[in-house]
Amino acid sequence: MSTFYYNSPVEEYDAIVVGTGVSGGWAAKELCEQGLKTLVLERGRMVKHREDYPTANLDPWDMPNGGAATADVKRRKFKQARTGYTVSGSSEHFFVDDIKHPYNEDRRFDWMRGYHVGGRSLMWGRQSYRLSDIDFESNLKEGIAVDWPIRYAEIKPWYDKVEKYIGVSGENLGLPQLPDGEFLPPMDLNCVEDHFKTQISEKFKDRVITMGRVAHITQGTKPGDGRSTCQYRNRCMRGCPFGAYFSSNSSTLPAAEATGNMTLRPFSIVHEVMYDQESGKATGVRVIDAETKETFEFKAKVIFLCASAIASASILLQSKSDRFPNGMGNDSGELGHNLMDHHFRVGASAKFDGFQDKYYKGRRPNGIYIPRFRNLGGSSDRSDYLRGYGYQGGASRGDWSEAIQELSYGKELKKAVMEPGGWTMGMTAFGETLPDHKNRMYMDYDKLDEWGLPTVTFDADFGENELAMRADMKEQAAEMLEATGFKNISTYDSIGGMGLGIHEMGTARMGKDPKTSVLNKHNQLHDVPNVYVTDGAFMTSSACHNPSLGYMAFTARAASHAVEELKKMNL
Repeated sequence: MSTFYYNSPVEEYDAIVVGTGVSGGWAAKELCEQGLKTLVLERGRMVKHREDYPTANLDPWDMPNGGAATADVKRRKFKQARTGYTVSGSSEHFFVDDIKHPYNEDRRFDWMRGYHVGGRSLMWGRQSYRLSDIDFESNLKEGIAVDWPIRYAEIKPWYDKVEKYIGVSGENLGLPQLPDGEFLPPMDLNCVEDHFKTQISEKFKDRVITMGRVAHITQGTKPGDGRSTCQYRNRCMRGCPFGAYFSSNSSTLPAAEATGNMTLRPFSIVHEVMYDQESGKATGVRVIDAETKETFEFKAKVIFLCASAIASASILLQSKSDRFPNGMGNDSGELGHNLMDHHFRVGASAKFDGFQDKYYKGRRPNGIYIPRFRNLGGSSDRSDYLRGYGYQGGASRGDWSEAIQELSYGKELKKAVMEPGGWTMGMTAFGETLPDHKNRMYMDYDKLDEWGLPTVTFDADFGENELAMRADMKEQAAEMLEATGFKNISTYDSIGGMGLGIHEMGTARMGKDPKTSVLNKHNQLHDVPNVYVTDGAFMTSSACHNPSLGYMAFTARAASHAVEELKKMNL
């Protein structure tokens, strides 16, 4: 990308997109390709594809401290470090400084952020799954929160469109709880995973082992900046110079730029959507330059908030007027509430004695997936909790550290180091979190950041349903490993705080009734139709699997709707 607009006067565009992650990139692409002059605003620095991936080709010995984070990085990124991987010396430059960008916690919340062009599309886990009608209908059937305003048939064409464009590899399974898609060939299971798959199919009729559905090109190329097949380096979080996995930087933003309709402005902190009470529409956004602290106003006919579930809700909460004294679109009082994240870090691991003559090639950036098998009807239903969970995991050879301790040093140690260790298998469950009005984020106007803006405060945690589910998650992981011949099984449960899943969502939920929701079925604010919110904020329930593919599909659908409404002069 090379289109920048630094010293901007007040100027009007057809559309403004706030944020450049998976949602913002798709909004920019779709709006620009439909002919709209579009201003794309990113609060952080510019990151150019390939050019700004400084560690992409480095080995541990090429980096200071062998790639380990320094004491200063750990001190300044103490909340980002809670994940256990974000402060790695190979990727810490893509995560924010917690001292420079503070937030507050009434209850612990691990808010992982990347303030740069591309956002977390550079660091995401790339697992890509569709919501099903089971997910869309569960709130209504169980009397939880509010009903989704759409069903799977309405979003399916947009899932198809997104998958074909970004490149998702995987296997169609014919499962109602995990809809099939438009997939490239799946990555291969290794021999132990294949054994596990065979044994599970024989011993558990309700469970399926498949390779994870992941946004990596496994065959051919895809549109974007020279996107080619995955090289199995497993250095994805550093940025992929091959463009093998989907990111805004390698895919959607280059497509938007190619139209000549995109103006991209980094270092632009959007903090307010402007509102005209006479027309009942938004007129633009107010921006602070992150470097100079100058203020600007940019005007547009339509605005897409794609800054992340927390940041978009923050912007709306700060967008106050006589019409919206509690934040734009907040007549329902639900803005900032119903905050969700998946709960995980529970499961089991074990060792396998066989296949000592087998190994694998490359560093596959993916693992196995076990789709949800609980509360789907009949014998799968549980009486102790609602909804369900899936597993991610895999098998590998390694861990010769035990041999080092026993052999001490010398000839036997050298031999042990040169030989691979035994096979181990690990499984981690990801579970659905129910929407709860009491789980929220709000703005603290007494604690301001260096730009004079209020800081976010979190007040959210997992509930009784999630805790009850975790006992089953752990038990079933151990049961499956035991039944398939694994040994030395150990279980774990380390729930941590909400946010660790890095799937925060739900702060401006969709719904049918403006009295109980923030957005309508097209991702528009109920009361301000030319403002769309298409990041994780719109989620009405969380399902149990990675949500980013859904954000992209809903964004593409909303952008199409916005273009049609503009043509009809409804916006």
